[in-house]
Amino acid sequence: MGRLYEFKEEDAYSFAHHVRIQTKTRGDELQFLHCPYCKGGKGGKDKGTFSINLRTGVFKCLRSSCSISGNMITLARDFDFSLGVLADEYYQPRRKYRRLKTPDKPIEPLPKAIEYLQGREVSERVAREYEVTVHAKREDVLVFPFYDEKGKLQYVKYRDSGFFKGKIYVGRDGKEQASPKEWSEADCKPILFGMKQCGSERKCLVFTEGQMDSLSVAEAGIKCAVSVPNGMNDFRWIPYCWNWVCEFEEIVVFGDFERGRMSLLDEIRKRFPNKIRYVQEEDYKGCKDANDILRKHGREAVRRAVENAAEQPVKQVVELADVKRRDLRDVPKFKTGFQRLDSYLGGYFFGGQLIILTGKRGQGKSTVANEFCVSALRQEKKIFAYSGELPDWQYKSWIDFQIAGPQNIVENIYQNGDVKRFITNSNQDLIENWYRGKFYLYDNNAVDDDELVDLVTTIEHSVMQYGIDLVIVDNLMTALDVDMAADEYRCQSKFVKKLSRLAKRLDVVVILVAHPRKNSFTKDENDAVSGSADITNAADIVMTFKRDEDTPDYNHLSVSKNRWFGNLTKNEGIDLWYDRKSRRITDQGKGGFYYEVGWQKESGIQGTEGFVNLEDGEETPFT
Repeated sequence: MGRLYEFKEEDAYSFAHHVRIQTKTRGDELQFLHCPYCKGGKGGKDKGTFSINLRTGVFKCLRSSCSISGNMITLARDFDFSLGVLADEYYQPRRKYRRLKTPDKPIEPLPKAIEYLQGREVSERVAREYEVTVHAKREDVLVFPFYDEKGKLQYVKYRDSGFFKGKIYVGRDGKEQASPKEWSEADCKPILFGMKQCGSERKCLVFTEGQMDSLSVAEAGIKCAVSVPNGMNDFRWIPYCWNWVCEFEEIVVFGDFERGRMSLLDEIRKRFPNKIRYVQEEDYKGCKDANDILRKHGREAVRRAVENAAEQPVKQVVELADVKRRDLRDVPKFKTGFQRLDSYLGGYFFGGQLIILTGKRGQGKSTVANEFCVSALRQEKKIFAYSGELPDWQYKSWIDFQIAGPQNIVENIYQNGDVKRFITNSNQDLIENWYRGKFYLYDNNAVDDDELVDLVTTIEHSVMQYGIDLVIVDNLMTALDVDMAADEYRCQSKFVKKLSRLAKRLDVVVILVAHPRKNSFTKDENDAVSGSADITNAADIVMTFKRDEDTPDYNHLSVSKNRWFGNLTKNEGIDLWYDRKSRRITDQGKGGFYYEVGWQKESGIQGTEGFVNLEDGEETPFT
């Protein structure tokens, strides 16, 4: 493709945004929810058949009835997608445009043109300046000549002034047709209307959608007003006008305003590097466009609208003075369940925090995360949990034991010494009723292997729909599988940043369980977390759980990053004790295993701790 265009991975993502189709990465492929050409066939039932290779830019649809293939140049041609001005001008196929004869002298507007424009509050002076006239054979058809900045005629557009009267004409096929509102000379080079009239001034360029609107801005005494040749959805003019437009210090967008949105604004902002300002909604005064404002409110209203145009704010930038003050007492929060940990974290987990919990495989990270869940439930908080390693029934069983506590777990001890622990059916019902409506689990069974799934989106919808306070993602690598990860480190970074933004935007606590690096010899626990360095960089809190090799029921929890309060644990960290019977963890010594949880308190049940000796093979009435 030469020097004019070299494929960049970002172009594939930009194209997906351009056509507004959901995508996911899989290996080296950017996979689309449906093909932009065939739309997934009848009813859009075929999903994930279209993809762009992120190394080469080559695309293909796997549907046999479609089988479209090509590269980014093909997509740019077929979907009016820009790959940069040089590439657009060189690669976009275009006809040999007609060379229109430029008049030797300015066109004199005919009386009918002046009469019509004056009816739209546009003066004869402006009509003469822009050389607007009527068709020699049809006085009800306005003629708008488009001159480039050098004064050469490039394009001609027509407007039927009797359009709204429902006029009928006979088409080339001999059939009667409704008169079109606007049309243009065929095979003409599309440029902006009003380029010649801007002269040599290059300070402020006002963009409007229709020719009557640019004439209205000129009527208000504002120089350098242009309009696009064929409305808000046709941007074929950009390659031919891009350099000229870029000469201006700033652009004011004065598009049509309907349904709370302004036409042209998004596309102009995306396509041009100039400083962009736009007319404020209140200055439209309930009108649709510049000509409507001119007719109803006069020249001064149009001028003020342009002068009051505001600069498009830079995304993700706010004035410090505009940042709302917030007291930590007003931030959603809950106790962690470990008193000593609370003392390091300002007393609570706070909404907006992303917390990384790491530790060696199989040593109890998930159990610690469950303990945070139990504490949140005791404080009437709602939870969403994703467990990528455990089937749903096993996850439920493990956390139910922690909720029940050792005093409510029955042990069956067989003659061979094996122990079977369980919760009685009556207590199990009480526990389920207690957290019903407060605890939600990601359903792995509802996801097909080839289904495009965005875990972060599922979490976001759950937070909004169910009022979630705490999100548990256990663990990072399996979560990435759900997110169709390809480039491991890049996807890790992207996923964790998404979680961080979600936590802050929705005021929830997000706890992400992550494995440590294999064979890590670093003393910095933040660096020891497996994966991209962006993982711990995005976190507000990083905690590491360690099991004592000599005393498995004795553990430690250390805080190596604490962005909000700065308090870090020293040496081994916080001492924790583990109860094998209930899987509970506490920092209050072995007596701390016997705390009460809401389900027991509401039912009035006292502890039912005990065990039963059974013969091998003997059944229990509780199972």
